[in-house]
Amino acid sequence: MLKVGDKLPEFEELNQDGETVTSSKLIGKKLVVFFYPQANTPTCTVEACNLSDNYTKLKKAGFQLLGISGDSVKKQKNFHSKFAFPYDLIADEKRNIIEKFGVWQEKKTFGKTYMGIVRTTFIFDENGICTRVIEKVTSKTAAEQILEG
Repeated sequence: MLKVGDKLPEFEELNQDGETVTSSKLIGKKLVVFFYPQANTPTCTVEACNLSDNYTKLKKAGFQLLGISGDSVKKQKNFHSKFAFPYDLIADEKRNIIEKFGVWQEKKTFGKTYMGIVRTTFIFDENGICTRVIEKVTSKTAAEQILEG
């Protein structure tokens, strides 16, 4: 998994509107990249909505936000439209970014072991250097976790 001191990996992927988002264009402002397992699922919705509800505070603190999951552009578009998120959601169906950040890991639920996205938030400075990794994301207070750092 990406760690503090690592550089923002290079990537180019589609957002919810089918527009290309390139990592190099995200340099220059503090950046929050949050990975979530699946669009429109209860816990992911709580997290994304908490970040949306606190977007003004996060923006005032100088952050830009980017949400990433392995969902299709269509699923991301539905999720984005349903809740009117003020930030982009990336459709990483081939798991290019997910793998670069190291969040595709073995998970266990109800005794079953499987591979999936581990809910993780990465914070980068203006130069694209990782300054913080939040591995134990609390969906209901995701924005507070970012701001308290």
